[in-house]
Amino acid sequence: MDINQIIDKVKQYNKKADISVLRKAYEFATIAHEGQLRLSGEDYIVHPLQVSMILAKLELDVVTIAAGMLHDVVEDTDVTLDEIRGEFGDETALLVDGVTKLSRIEFTSKEEQQVENLRKMFFAMAKDIRVILIKLADRLHNMRTLAHHPKEKQKEISRETLDVFAPLAHRLGIFRIKWELEDLALRFLESETYYDLVKKISMRRQEREEYINQVIGILDKELKKVDIKADISGRPKHFYSIYNKMVNKGLGLSEIYDLIAVRVIVNNVKDCYGVLGVIHALWKPIPMRFKDYVAMPKPNMYQSLHTTVIGPLGDPFEVQIRTWEMHRTSEYGIAAHWRYKNPTEEDADFEKKLTWLRQLLEWQRDMPDAKEFMESLKIDFFSDRVYVFTPLGDVVELPAGSVPIDFAYKVHTQVGHGCTGAKINGRIVPLDYELKTGDIVEIITSKGSGPSRDWLNTVQTSQAKNRIRQWYKKAEKEERLIRGREVLEKEIIKQGLKIADYTQNERVQEAGKKFNLFKPEDVYAAVGDGTITAKQVIQRIREKFFHDEQETEIPQIQPAREGKTSEGVRVKGVGDVMVRLAKCCNPLPGDEIIGYITRGRGITIHRKDCPNVSYYREEEGQRIMEEVYWGSDVEGVYRVALEIEAIDRSRLAMDIMNVVADAKTTINAINARAISNNLALVQLKIEVKSLEQMRHVMDKIGRIRDVLEVRRVIPKKEH
Repeated sequence: MDINQIIDKVKQYNKKADISVLRKAYEFATIAHEGQLRLSGEDYIVHPLQVSMILAKLELDVVTIAAGMLHDVVEDTDVTLDEIRGEFGDETALLVDGVTKLSRIEFTSKEEQQVENLRKMFFAMAKDIRVILIKLADRLHNMRTLAHHPKEKQKEISRETLDVFAPLAHRLGIFRIKWELEDLALRFLESETYYDLVKKISMRRQEREEYINQVIGILDKELKKVDIKADISGRPKHFYSIYNKMVNKGLGLSEIYDLIAVRVIVNNVKDCYGVLGVIHALWKPIPMRFKDYVAMPKPNMYQSLHTTVIGPLGDPFEVQIRTWEMHRTSEYGIAAHWRYKNPTEEDADFEKKLTWLRQLLEWQRDMPDAKEFMESLKIDFFSDRVYVFTPLGDVVELPAGSVPIDFAYKVHTQVGHGCTGAKINGRIVPLDYELKTGDIVEIITSKGSGPSRDWLNTVQTSQAKNRIRQWYKKAEKEERLIRGREVLEKEIIKQGLKIADYTQNERVQEAGKKFNLFKPEDVYAAVGDGTITAKQVIQRIREKFFHDEQETEIPQIQPAREGKTSEGVRVKGVGDVMVRLAKCCNPLPGDEIIGYITRGRGITIHRKDCPNVSYYREEEGQRIMEEVYWGSDVEGVYRVALEIEAIDRSRLAMDIMNVVADAKTTINAINARAISNNLALVQLKIEVKSLEQMRHVMDKIGRIRDVLEVRRVIPKKEH
């Protein structure tokens, strides 16, 4: 391989190309990499030359091919990006910079690091799609020479190729690169399987070729009768594709229909359907094996008619029918649409073909979690697809396994929120119906309705999941805000104060600063979920704005003399007394309480409904203290025990722990066990600041799927 071969290739498809740029890039790279060797022992410059030839075979522009020649100089030599910019201009420097960042990506067994590196790669793609074309060419040549790496490294690079780069080539429609990447990866990941497959297919090669030649002869004769000019050839089947069908569908080699395949290339779309008619007249088509990607192209621009028929010897074979332009697109994908003559030509159409990439970058901003981003990538962009229609005939592309709710959110967020039912092909179906290619989908909506939490377990797309979560996040905040305002107003009335004095926005906002809350609505929401108490807000406002006034206490229980205790409990007529909260019932601020005088340990505070209180009344009634209550400025963290009864299932305890953590509540202990009738009992000990916070947590747990009841543990009698 030398630079002249690359120049000759470029001249074949672009006679006006500035060849001097390629020579200059080659000379620059040769000097920069001088003395460097690859693992194979070859001079390093062989690699940039091969990458550039792959790009030239994709018929890309001179700038991209030059950047391919220079793609490793900044990464592996002392050359700086500024030097590249000075010698070759901003456009080439942008591409080299993008690929340099990508080549630094080192995927490890740590999924987190791998996914974060993937994010960087997609951002580089967003700046200029040619970055990923250079990267794919780089990866392809590295895979061709992978045998020089240690076995462990071979498997690591091959797995990364199958997981990321081959699917990317597929999404970009560059099947020529995709197929070779997959076959090479399979060769290093499953060596025995790969070579066994090669051997078996090779043994039947002559038999297959004779059969294909017979089919081609018959078809060519019939097409000439109807005056259709066509190029007919056997289509090679790629090993990874065969392997995939054998593994995923549990098929034997003899059961794979398209081992024998024929490709027919014609001059126009009309002839495509003409050829199809001739084929179906000659041989019987197999039901459900016809696909029209001409009328309904794939998102990666692929177009062809596919049909599988029973051939002259009774064996099935596949036929692909396409025009020459469709064939070029199927081989080169997005690269076939790169404009080296007029970069502004058909820009809008080109950008439309990259909508999926823009969408990916938009959605990833809503996904700070790296693992979630990776799952989104696999489902939304690298999975199989279904193509369904709106009632007006527009095509909507979705991941395989999608349901009508996914379709609704794809159409519009508000359509998704308002979805109450769906019709498929005119018939009402459940919302968990799995969409199939060709379905006509109509969404039934209801004004004022909202999504169900259960939808999160049904939908496939990240778009739908994100929109549902955002809806609930907003709804829950509004709910907490309303509840918090009500709790605050009730407490203001209870303390005999004026609502207007304690609900002015600037006063509520000032009170919130003490708790790192800087908006009135944030203060109300915090009161609503129990993060802070209404009494704390009132006390802060009183200190800030009414410090000259005499403190107002609850009239009906105002003590003659009182003291604040360590637990925030006040005891009428007693000061500086030691107080502890009973562990049998774990009282919380807001609970009705009662005191019990212990010998040498001060006063123990119980809930009034604690069974032990009735025992104390009967046996030692003189030691009961009725007039104890929570102070208005009570602060602290209190333990509470909860029991959750639910239908037994996997991840139940994990879901409960996640919900409690989301409520910013600490878990002290959790115990889950199966009980009778397929039920589970989960016992939970958590730390809260108030009764309101406990109720908020219980409410959140109660909304978890399969949870039947949430209850605060009833105190057990100790005597």
